[in-house]
Amino acid sequence: MSSLAELLPALLIAAPILLATVPIVLGLRFDRTGWSVAAITTTALFAATVYLAGAVYETGQVVHVLGNWGAEQGQQGIGIELVADEFSVLIALLVTAVAAGVLAYTRVGGPRGNTFYAGYLLLVGGLLGLSMTGDVFNMFVFLEIVGLATYAMIASGDGPESAVAALKYLILGTVGASMYLIGVGLLFMATGALNIEVLGRVVPEVAAAGGGDLTLLRGAFAFIFVGFALKVAQWPLHTWQPDAYQHAPDGVTPVIAALVSTVSAYALGRIMYNVFGPEFLVATPYLTEIVVTVGAISVLVGSGLAVIQRDVKRMFAYSSVSQFGLVVAAYGLVTQTAFVGAVIHLIGHGVMKAGLFIAAGIVALGYGARTVDEYADLASNRPVVAASTGVLLIALIGIPPSVGFIGKWYIAVGAVEAEVWPVAIVIFLSTMLTLAYAARLLEKMYFTPASVVESPHSSESVAADGGERLELVSIGMLGILVVLTLSAVLLGFAGGAFFEWLEPFTTEVFTE
Repeated sequence: MSSLAELLPALLIAAPILLATVPIVLGLRFDRTGWSVAAITTTALFAATVYLAGAVYETGQVVHVLGNWGAEQGQQGIGIELVADEFSVLIALLVTAVAAGVLAYTRVGGPRGNTFYAGYLLLVGGLLGLSMTGDVFNMFVFLEIVGLATYAMIASGDGPESAVAALKYLILGTVGASMYLIGVGLLFMATGALNIEVLGRVVPEVAAAGGGDLTLLRGAFAFIFVGFALKVAQWPLHTWQPDAYQHAPDGVTPVIAALVSTVSAYALGRIMYNVFGPEFLVATPYLTEIVVTVGAISVLVGSGLAVIQRDVKRMFAYSSVSQFGLVVAAYGLVTQTAFVGAVIHLIGHGVMKAGLFIAAGIVALGYGARTVDEYADLASNRPVVAASTGVLLIALIGIPPSVGFIGKWYIAVGAVEAEVWPVAIVIFLSTMLTLAYAARLLEKMYFTPASVVESPHSSESVAADGGERLELVSIGMLGILVVLTLSAVLLGFAGGAFFEWLEPFTTEVFTE
């Protein structure tokens, strides 16, 4: 393995966090330099992550011990580790790809201030840290970095609703992070370790010994699960998410919808399978039943509430509650097939929701429509956006060959393998409910005549970062939307590739 590959996990995290100061410093002398800094940084991060993925494919795992402290003495687990493996590098690729792609929207659609892009880079660094940390305490640190950046970005909207939504998210997000930290404290009391790999070896020994330490382990899992359930917006802790998604600026929503809760859901899976392990999950009374129940109820509640929404962004927000519920339920099944399905669904959801919220932002910016009714006859006025939205909605329903179908298929097969038949039924019901709200939007776009006069925004123009006058809807916006739409379809053909890529990771987790 090259020395560059060993350094990349640290560089991927440190670079955006350090470069987050550059837009503010340059802003003292120049206006609107933030977008250029963010675009160069995120593009370089994506290229570096692709290189890191190649190294992981060759070696199976790339580990960086910060400062090399503890590594020379062979004391594995003493130093703070960053780990890139088959699971984490997939999430890192999603983070860097979406972060770079969404900038094609924000260049014209905004927000475009230098402070916004400082927060943007800070968020990307926190998400990459959360993806690749090998330490449960530092996972809390990165959770807080992600949370602080997200709160600020949501509050950057113009109206008071954005500030209220950010405050609500801040309060509930802080509660979730605090519960996670309490769980980490209990975990440390029971095991004396914080390193994820070390915990993966110690937890089964402590569980086998029983006694008070086993009680501490169970308490730790309970606090950690509830903390992440709030971060992932699971019922009944989901109430912050619709407000946050609806009232955040249109350039912010694709990032937080595609990445923030997605990476938190990844972190929950990492803790469940790499720290506690399948044996502990199955052996603890009612644990898997509770996890599956929370996920299944979230699926039905999120889908049901999405059906009755009038605001398009709010509809998609409740849809996310449902989609993440499916991932959590898959985690609770504790089968290799369901786990792979959960990972595919996480990646697919990130791609689909980034595309759907970018499409919603384009329609709001260029056509003035935000509600389902205002999408009437959109296909005639914005054919590319309408077609992309339609394809992404079809993928969200789970119609083959989309990535939405592949994820649901593997989760359903995993439910059958585990003989947890209600999950298969829930998948079918959620598909029908998703079809209901997707059909409403498709019917409005393609089969309902427009009854409103042309939007007052449609003829306006706005200054881009370079100072030139551009139309509200740029080629870059449409280009990234088309790329995301094609990705949602093409990834549907990659189910076997996902399974093969994750096989070394899942084999190690499920056979230990």
